[in-house]
Amino acid sequence: MSENNLNILGRKIFFLHPSSFIQNQIINELTQEEFEVYTAKNEAKLKQTLRNYPDAVVFVNHNEGLKPAGWEEWIIGMMADPETSKVDIGVLTASDSVNLRKKYTEQIRVRCGFTVLKSDLQLVCRTLVAILENVNAKGRRKYLRAVTDKEVNITVNIPLNGTFINGIIKDISTVGFSCTFAEDPDIAKNSLIPDLQIRLATQLIKAEGIVFGSRMEGEQKVYVILLSQKTSPDVRTRIRKFIQFFLQARMDPELK
Repeated sequence: MSENNLNILGRKIFFLHPSSFIQNQIINELTQEEFEVYTAKNEAKLKQTLRNYPDAVVFVNHNEGLKPAGWEEWIIGMMADPETSKVDIGVLTASDSVNLRKKYTEQIRVRCGFTVLKSDLQLVCRTLVAILENVNAKGRRKYLRAVTDKEVNITVNIPLNGTFINGIIKDISTVGFSCTFAEDPDIAKNSLIPDLQIRLATQLIKAEGIVFGSRMEGEQKVYVILLSQKTSPDVRTRIRKFIQFFLQARMDPELK
């Protein structure tokens, strides 16, 4: 990824061999902070995948997967390999060992620190957010987006003239989405659309939207619809969780 694209799109963040605490708590919290987060359970496949994402960030769970010597070898190997040397690595562990901390921060010098996983979820998350902000993990983007235009079960129903018209969602974030329709409904800019029905695979989300505008892509009109300020925090939370799940599913074939 070029430096310009990195600044715009941000960086992919991988948690290698995540524990249930990391998987169920930390990743969910970072997702809600709009970070692009993935999990991986095979360090060899991840290293191979990271050659495609050389600006990624990786947090290894030092307590699972490999033995301590194995983790040291893997991390040093990552940092020495020209194809993965730009990947920023951090160590997560349940052990607050002074010697282990010194090894990784002073000798090996991982760039994303040595974080002890304590029961205080918010403290751990604040620490990780600070680390990720320090390495510019979001770039200039504010919101994470999923491109879904090839998915037939990611749709929107819009009330129009006493009936609902069905559209295909091309991409979605917590701010809004773009969509297309089989026949152009000719909706004016700034139109308020109550009772939107957004289907994200098995989820049905109801919201209110405002037409931000439209553009032509070939012979097809693409509408951009923003979620209104009345949209509940729960709706945005569900959209973030869907985006993380969707992006993970797209990444999984590369990690297995």
